[in-house]
Amino acid sequence: MHELSIALGIVKIAEDETAKAKAKKVDLIELEIGTLAGIEFDSLDFIWDSAVKDTVLENALKKTSIIKAKAKCIDCSTVFDIKYIYDSCPKCNSFLKAIIKGKELRVKALEVS
Repeated sequence: MHELSIALGIVKIAEDETAKAKAKKVDLIELEIGTLAGIEFDSLDFIWDSAVKDTVLENALKKTSIIKAKAKCIDCSTVFDIKYIYDSCPKCNSFLKAIIKGKELRVKALEVS
């Protein structure tokens, strides 16, 4: 379950940024996670409380924005939604594509106090 290490990494980012701001705690954390980021959302939610216990994030409200994946076909330039990394272009059936979005995993914002 690599979601635990991801959650602990998010805690580290929040602690570093809270220290920089000379704040004591985080009231709100906003995350952006792409559907191709390799994250199991249910697993992340399951371990979240354990990962943030006794940290600046312990009582923070967590908002997660899910970024749906999009790709651009290399052969015909069609932009299309993808669910899996191996999806083909719906127009020409080519498997050659550039991922435009959907691999994000970022802390978008922190509200500290």
